[in-house]
Amino acid sequence: MKRYDKLYINGAWVAPHGSGYTTVYNPATEEGFAETCNADLVDVDQAFAAARAAFPAWSRTTAAERADYIRKLHAALERRKDALALAISQSMGCPLEIAKIIQVNCVKALEKFADRAFEMEVEKQVNNSLVVREAVGVCAFITPWNYPLYQLIGKVAPALATGCTMVLKPSSVTPLQDILFAEAVHEIGLPAGVFNLITGKGGVLGDAMVTHAEVDMVSFTGSTATGRRIQRLAADTVKRVCLELGGKSPYIITEDAPLEQAVSFGVKDVMINSGQTCIALTRMLVPASRYEEAAAIAKRVAESLKVGDPMDKDTYVGPMSSMSQRDTVLGYIEQGIAEGATLLTGGLERPEGLTRGAYVKPTIFRDVNNQMRIAQEEIFGPVICMIPYQNLDEAIRIANDSIYGLSSGVWAGSREEGIRIARQIRAGGCYVNGGDFNYDAPLGGYKQSGNGREWGDFGIHEFYETKSMQL
Repeated sequence: MKRYDKLYINGAWVAPHGSGYTTVYNPATEEGFAETCNADLVDVDQAFAAARAAFPAWSRTTAAERADYIRKLHAALERRKDALALAISQSMGCPLEIAKIIQVNCVKALEKFADRAFEMEVEKQVNNSLVVREAVGVCAFITPWNYPLYQLIGKVAPALATGCTMVLKPSSVTPLQDILFAEAVHEIGLPAGVFNLITGKGGVLGDAMVTHAEVDMVSFTGSTATGRRIQRLAADTVKRVCLELGGKSPYIITEDAPLEQAVSFGVKDVMINSGQTCIALTRMLVPASRYEEAAAIAKRVAESLKVGDPMDKDTYVGPMSSMSQRDTVLGYIEQGIAEGATLLTGGLERPEGLTRGAYVKPTIFRDVNNQMRIAQEEIFGPVICMIPYQNLDEAIRIANDSIYGLSSGVWAGSREEGIRIARQIRAGGCYVNGGDFNYDAPLGGYKQSGNGREWGDFGIHEFYETKSMQL
């Protein structure tokens, strides 16, 4: 078992003041394969002291200097892509070949943030005022386990581009890609204190990070319940807070949509990361007139997806991230059955041939109404709710009947009709007629799915202040 016994603080690998180690488990085998050291509150203080000390000089660097560091970091991470994909696959179960695409390709987005550094040098004359942009300050980043590298880069890249300094704590479930990232940071010689990494339990470190006196901004990705708590804790010192939280995304398929294509897209969208995707289209809304046909397609597609070893190149659905997460998902499946929904496929039994590991069968419920818990609460597993509707007005009403508003989907007979429907859904994003994910587009939610935006040109807006100087 490999042991990681250092934190990355102030440009150096240092022994923690905290005691003990946290085991990283492979959810496919249920066996521990690595250990990371536990930081304590002294380490938190030292990390933020380093970030604060580094901020004045780093925030005054030119855009060209910051862009150069970001490009060097991109190159260093490209050389580590195979190691990053393996670390993620081993610790949270995403099939390795899929991890190389959906988990690690985000590295390429760093190049765009090098260019975006120059937005900080934009000045605007407004009558007798000069309006400029300045880095928001020291940032606390807390990232999740489901897309750990993607969420890391989505926070760190705009922070570097704008001249912020930072302390990052990854999920204790998936810390290894962050350690590889810190190794790349060290390799390129990023100035000491600009990027700091601590590892350990969120319950111990999270509150201290969110309330720390040196923190100007908190960016968190995770559950809505934790996001609410973070917002309350940060309120006492009026910190800027950016939250990307839960989702229960609707997917409206219209009467004239190509049903085979639309349903297949929807099923694969949910199952690709074992349903552990905050923007997954987990509520499939289908016209009542085409419901039986859609159900037959969904069942066939779900049962065609190979469930198994993440190292097998043919595997589409790996295990859940942990046995605990498996228990949570199975609890929701039990809840759906108790509520009267009908299992179309999947269920509580282990997938055939898999006697251990955090596996859950790809599961689809039919005969679901939007008042059921399985239709309202984020399951975060390979579970789809198929909900019939009578007309588009009802479909849009059902789509918006949720505390969440992170993402959504529409597949209509035409692009124009898809856009018309998408404009009526209260969500931060919408996938129209099978559109692809775009790293240059903003990501963020309405309602209790969070506030602020990440990625694209919009992603740097959270990280700078706007100053006016009256001349």
